Amino acid sequence: MVKEYKDSPVYTTSNGCPVMNPLESQRVGENGPLLLQDFHLIDLLAHFDRERIPERVVHAKGAGAYGEFEVTDDISDLTDADLFTGIGKKTKTLVRFSTVGGEKGSADSARDPRGFAIKFYTEEGNYDWVFNNTPIFFIRDPTKFPIFIHTQKRNPQTNLKDATMFWDYLSNNQEAVHQLMHLFSDRGTPYSYRHMNGYSGHTYKFTKADGSFKYVQIHLKTDQGIKTFNNEQAGEMASSNPDHHTQDLFEAIEKGEFPTWTVYVQTMSQAEAEKFKYSIFDLTKVWPHADFPLRRFGKLTLNKNPENYFAEIEQAAFSPSHLVPGVQPSADPILQSRLFSYPDTHRYRLGVNYQQLPVNCPLRSFNPFQRDGPMQMANYGSQPNYQSSFRPITYKPVASHDAHEKWVGAAINFAFRVTDADYEQPNGLWKVMGRTAGQQDNFVHNVSVHLCGARQEVREKTYGMFNKVNEELGRRIREETEENVKKDAANSAGIAARL
Repeated sequence: MVKEYKDSPVYTTSNGCPVMNPLESQRVGENGPLLLQDFHLIDLLAHFDRERIPERVVHAKGAGAYGEFEVTDDISDLTDADLFTGIGKKTKTLVRFSTVGGEKGSADSARDPRGFAIKFYTEEGNYDWVFNNTPIFFIRDPTKFPIFIHTQKRNPQTNLKDATMFWDYLSNNQEAVHQLMHLFSDRGTPYSYRHMNGYSGHTYKFTKADGSFKYVQIHLKTDQGIKTFNNEQAGEMASSNPDHHTQDLFEAIEKGEFPTWTVYVQTMSQAEAEKFKYSIFDLTKVWPHADFPLRRFGKLTLNKNPENYFAEIEQAAFSPSHLVPGVQPSADPILQSRLFSYPDTHRYRLGVNYQQLPVNCPLRSFNPFQRDGPMQMANYGSQPNYQSSFRPITYKPVASHDAHEKWVGAAINFAFRVTDADYEQPNGLWKVMGRTAGQQDNFVHNVSVHLCGARQEVREKTYGMFNKVNEELGRRIREETEENVKKDAANSAGIAARL
């Protein structure tokens, strides 16, 4: 533990030895070689070489703040989770916003989904919401995730972003078209982290001790109102201030303009789930609000900036497997894979004892069966590392839900297949865009200026995908994209002629 000093602290080496002048180094005479015995210099350089930790494979660029969640409405009929019990109850939170595909130095305003991760420091352990700013995602088969992410990164040969790679994958995996309808609308380039919504996307379960449960999806609606950049504004901001979202969030909180979100839940019974038109475990689909209305239950407020970005935001580790009594995962295959993958990446990036870092440490924990390992800070002393007859441990029972979830079947290799149903909700979203002046035009423009950089055969396949959503949409994207292709070719020819 680092000692806190009220007065001017004495500068020391890492082992606590006072140093007279940190800018001096030991050497043989004024012009001779350095001495290996100069621990201060060697230690300083060695630590500097190790200051960075691996960046996140996805969600590398982000910003965050502390806040609180307050229960505003009773949902005791849905769950007995302690943090949701009692109107007015408040729980400390940490929130990290992020872009998904870009590197740590990428622009905040890039067209990209946004992560919206929340850590609740509850009396029964840390509970994480690892959400996005879109209610659906590109895929529903977990084996596709690493492959899909590769196509959103850089070409392995050129190390450049590649429109052909981007659209080739998506036009070959057309369940992604619903997410594309969100991503290439103006909501794909939010004005700030404060002006966007958050969604669980996945189906979870709210449970009670009596064994009952409801399937749920969670929504956070920004109280600042939705505000977006258009495609050109986003590009200009990426050039003029690539850290705009990070700066906007920090400065708003510093000025006392605390951003808030109203929190809602959609619920579905087991019987409703079995009759629902789509699989409730399909991450490419939403639950219609008309059939499953939003029910308000909370307010999220961000009111404190971190003191140290690296310690409190870069080292923050969120996972959908960080749950508390009263909440359980569903059988959603993408969610099930994330339950493993997220803690696994934290163990790689931060170490096996990542939960002991202050920002990740729960209010209380006791697990003497997890011992030792690098950076172990709390090793339980003489407490036995097995179930001892002499040092008993209390175990809290968990409610069973066997009445509905009984899985029986042979082990099979399964993959979702794209059907006509995959184009129904995207078509509905295209029609919703038509209710707001200019939004359909902006969507077509946003797709066309990106798609025009792809090879012709990939463009043709992509036109076919959008044509299945809506024939007018497919026609308009084809016309504007091909016009952009001609303009780009003419501009390139003009530049070549001048050279």
